[in-house]
Amino acid sequence: MGHWWERNITEPGKLPLLLALTAFVLTFLITRLITRLIRAGRGPFRNISGSGGVHIHHVVPGVLLTVAGGFGSVASDGHGFGSLFSAVIFGMGAGLVLDEFALILHLDDVYWSEEGRKSVEVVVLTAALVGLVLSGFLPFGVNDLSEEELQDRGAALLTIGTNFFIALVALSKGKARTAIFGVIIPIVAVVGAVRLARPTSAWARRFYRRRPRARARALLRSYRHDRRWSGPSRRLQDWIGGTPDLPSGPAPPPDRAERR
Repeated sequence: MGHWWERNITEPGKLPLLLALTAFVLTFLITRLITRLIRAGRGPFRNISGSGGVHIHHVVPGVLLTVAGGFGSVASDGHGFGSLFSAVIFGMGAGLVLDEFALILHLDDVYWSEEGRKSVEVVVLTAALVGLVLSGFLPFGVNDLSEEELQDRGAALLTIGTNFFIALVALSKGKARTAIFGVIIPIVAVVGAVRLARPTSAWARRFYRRRPRARARALLRSYRHDRRWSGPSRRLQDWIGGTPDLPSGPAPPPDRAERR
């Protein structure tokens, strides 16, 4: 384990990236826990308000921490304690910012709404991609490799590149989540690439234009897939980020029997 850590984390200079990813994930999880406690009215935590009663979203300190961590990392030149400390600060800031990604996207406080689910999706995507970079078996930055190690790492690079191409095919078929997790787990990308595309995807518009049977099968499969997996997917997102508030629209008009 010590040899692996030295070869693949310390020597290539990936320790700051590992610390940033750890701080990013922990900050997001702790923030979601605190916001859910505030929402439920439990614990000592409360919303922070500035002058005039303006609610200060945690994206504000997140931006400040991200800027401080980014400039600190540049100033430290990627070496020493300053680099590690800046990586932690940057990871914490990124976790706070992306936890309110939906607010930035919609320019509205949609944290507990249906649109707020985009924040959870972006955080999961970011963590997955950074984890891929961190776990990538790359030879860059590693010195004094034997021929066998170079061959192993070259094969790994070829495998990663091929899998990334397959993930792009799955993405073009409208299967974003399959492509994201397929970057990490190759078999997932293969399954997404060989199955029918979603009817609204770029792949379907390009290749199913003159294939009515393929379009009909894609529509039917998409409907069945959404009906089967929408419930478990929503429950997983609710478990991670909390259940969104119910939409507060106008009350439906009374039916004829009630009007009478």
